[in-house]
Amino acid sequence: MVWEALRAVLDERRAECGGPLDVVDVGGGTGGFALRVAEHGDRVTVVDPSPDALASLERRAAEAGVQDRLVGVAGDALGLVDQVGAQAADIVLCHGVLEVVERPDEALRALREVLRPGGVLSVVVAGRYAAVLARALAGDLERARQLIAADPERWDVRTDGPRRFTREELDALVTGAGLRVDRTDAVRVFSDLVPSELVDAPSGGRDALAELEEAVAGIEAFGAVASQHHVLATRTAP
Repeated sequence: MVWEALRAVLDERRAECGGPLDVVDVGGGTGGFALRVAEHGDRVTVVDPSPDALASLERRAAEAGVQDRLVGVAGDALGLVDQVGAQAADIVLCHGVLEVVERPDEALRALREVLRPGGVLSVVVAGRYAAVLARALAGDLERARQLIAADPERWDVRTDGPRRFTREELDALVTGAGLRVDRTDAVRVFSDLVPSELVDAPSGGRDALAELEEAVAGIEAFGAVASQHHVLATRTAP
């Protein structure tokens, strides 16, 4: 679902720009999204702190024949402007990164600085209330209660583990960084709850689950308990 929403944005932005886009994938690792984007003809820079991930990315790019459009750079979100330059990108991807940075607000401001005016940021984060449900269903009721009461301003990834976000917290962070939220989708509302034997049933359970996920993606009530939140936001000002 994230890819389908992102592909539509890429197609629209490519039409506006009249050619291939410059895309930065922060924390893109071995290129799960970057390779798809490069295969569509866009230029992609993956910024990641892991040398092993970047080495794997290089191999996969060569195997896919997109090594001329995909490059890996050692770095992180907070140093992004120094690594790729200000206003260097039409699209910035930040998937599964804000959970582990110490200051997500500063990271988002850095991502904005890398975007050109009119550029689009794609952010995916883990949902907090989905984590509450998962802990409760596993019998860890104390941790579930702690997650409900957690103060995002006091969250320390070194002691509290990866961050979890509510939909409202994510929207506030993105707008606080000077970006306009265009779309917020719920991702994996049911996928982590439905037993695998039902999903893999011969009757087409996997297709039915995908259709159900698509149907609820934009419904705010379901978004509250999604395993992930996906935001698309635009840099509107110079």
